[in-house]
Amino acid sequence: MNTLRFRWTLLLSLLAAPLPLAADPIDEVDQSAREWVKLRVETTQLETAWRNERGLVESTVAALNERAARLEEKRDLALAKTAKDREEIDALRAKNRSAADDLQACEARLKALTEKLLALRPSLPPRLADALEMSYRSLANPALPAGERMQIVINVLNRCAQFNHQVTVGEDVLTLASESSAKSLETIYWGLAHGYAIDRGAHQAWLGSPGAGGWRWEPKPEAFDRVARLLAIAQAKADPELVAVPAPATKSLSPSTRN
Repeated sequence: MNTLRFRWTLLLSLLAAPLPLAADPIDEVDQSAREWVKLRVETTQLETAWRNERGLVESTVAALNERAARLEEKRDLALAKTAKDREEIDALRAKNRSAADDLQACEARLKALTEKLLALRPSLPPRLADALEMSYRSLANPALPAGERMQIVINVLNRCAQFNHQVTVGEDVLTLASESSAKSLETIYWGLAHGYAIDRGAHQAWLGSPGAGGWRWEPKPEAFDRVARLLAIAQAKADPELVAVPAPATKSLSPSTRN
């Protein structure tokens, strides 16, 4: 009885359970129609917006093209007006480049001339070399600007040229090879070529001249009286007369150079 009752109960439960409803084709068609209408409305709105904005875009493009054309005309006009100015600018640039090249070449020549002047200093008469002490110190400075270097070089050359055209008389403190210490001597210089010095107390005379190692003093004791006479004439302490004094030997010219 229990088993039979259980079977009836199970059958009634199955019959009482709700069965799934089949999809209604009308509802599906209605849903598709709504989606299509919605899509069509959106498409129509986009087409309408495009038609409204197309005119604005086309007018904007036309305005931009017209503006570009005006700017091109202005550019061409400006190029035509400034053609001469640009030619002058190009010419000035070329001159600047040429001037820069000339300046570099000038600086190179100035540097070479400075090196020659520095090498020449030991061969200058002691009086002139001492007078140019500050100028030579400045020339030895590698950081010296080109303008200042040029002025100092010109000053040194002018001083050398001036000294070379004069007979210079005075006293110099000299350190001679034959002496142990420096002493004050009366001197007279024949330009840059040579000079004489005397020590009246020691009754000594020297002949000075530039050599391979610089300015050198050669003892000439036999010429003391003549050099002293020469100094007296140069200082206007004696009447002028011809005085034979020693002079440095010079190389004789070869036959080819004499012609």
